[in-house]
Amino acid sequence: MDTKAAILALMSVWGVGTLGVLPACAQDADTQEDAEEAGDSENPLLNKVWVRADADASLPGPMQIFLGDGTMVSDSCWETYRLSKWQQVSDGAISWDEDGMTINADIASVSATELVLNLKLGSEVQEQRFVTAAVPYVCPDMEK
Repeated sequence: MDTKAAILALMSVWGVGTLGVLPACAQDADTQEDAEEAGDSENPLLNKVWVRADADASLPGPMQIFLGDGTMVSDSCWETYRLSKWQQVSDGAISWDEDGMTINADIASVSATELVLNLKLGSEVQEQRFVTAAVPYVCPDMEK
């Protein structure tokens, strides 16, 4: 999934429509095999919409998408999306750039449907729990 596809997926999650219906984009069998050979299909972290399971109910929908091209999409129902560069440092660790700072996180666990990250924020470690997004999902109306 490239960045454009991720943004379109995000717009769908937001419930933002387009002027018309976009045609479905079929993936060639060769392209799919190439992606599998590249290891994208083996990494359960990649190309999924991960929604915080432990989010504050007053600030719903924080999510992250780790794309295979090194782009991370961060979004929520209450703030504008962010595109950042991310990398898998090792089998058990990732890092990304956020406002000029490198955020390091240990992957406590990852499966096809659950992700637990331990973010290293200075001397503090913050656990964040994610699940794959339910589709369809529409952000609730925010109180003003």
